[in-house]
Amino acid sequence: MFGGAWFWFNIDNTCGCPNLDSDTVSITHYWGNMEFSVKETISIQHVIQQLKEIGVEAGDTLIVHASFSKIRPVEKGVSGMISALEKVLGTDGTLVMPSMSWEDEKIFDPQTTPCNVEMGILADTFWRQNGVLRASSAHAFAAKGKHAPYITAEQPLDIPHGMDSPVGRVHELDGKILLLGVGHHANTTIHLAEYTSGVRYRVPKKLRIRKDGEPVWFDYEEIDHCCQNFELADHWLAEREQITHGTVGHADARLMCSRDLVAVVTEKLTANETTFLHPYGVDEECDAARDSLKQFGV
Repeated sequence: MFGGAWFWFNIDNTCGCPNLDSDTVSITHYWGNMEFSVKETISIQHVIQQLKEIGVEAGDTLIVHASFSKIRPVEKGVSGMISALEKVLGTDGTLVMPSMSWEDEKIFDPQTTPCNVEMGILADTFWRQNGVLRASSAHAFAAKGKHAPYITAEQPLDIPHGMDSPVGRVHELDGKILLLGVGHHANTTIHLAEYTSGVRYRVPKKLRIRKDGEPVWFDYEEIDHCCQNFELADHWLAEREQITHGTVGHADARLMCSRDLVAVVTEKLTANETTFLHPYGVDEECDAARDSLKQFGV
């Protein structure tokens, strides 16, 4: 029927196929032969065991950055993964996830504004669940548990990831960070270290906010660049034996303490504040950050 042609399909829950329940199906057709490969669905109980093995403990305050496409398939899908995290943390723990929209031209509404797609389906599902609190800032995080009200409290708009922000408060609480299927480019706490180390690069930003009932623009300067070189932090932490690698679901997982991460990154940036910036001509965002340093003679 198909002659000598061959076909490969990757079917993924992001395409809206409701009957796959987050499974990934690989189909190969070659000369009339069909081959199906379906990943094993990981039970919630097994995910709980994986989380404990990597070092997540009851009572932890835990920031999770995740790509569910790397974790899946898990029993009961996204809700099952969130349930596993909550069961490990227990009633004294706090689960935290990024919840920002990155749509600066639109006024952020914590009750209705969806996460940016880069936050992932896990984060976008989490903030919508019962009992989850969400910060009112466009740089929002969402949290559930013992410290959720404190972590999601009002924060300064012009310092999105400083000490008086969700990641700063998790650092103060001696919290942990779990990366699931993502690298350190998604690790917002590294921006906290940029603030604490005193890096001087900034780029102009503006947000649409509501002031006295009226929509207005809020102008500020933010530490920003491509974040690709945040991956350096993995090696720095590994040298100090301050990061644990493992598997959760089907994803590569990395667990670290916020204070350890901020300490090592602050040390490196204090020695060289441009450590994370690409040389000129590699990335436009890094170029803009380097341009902002010219006023300091750098």
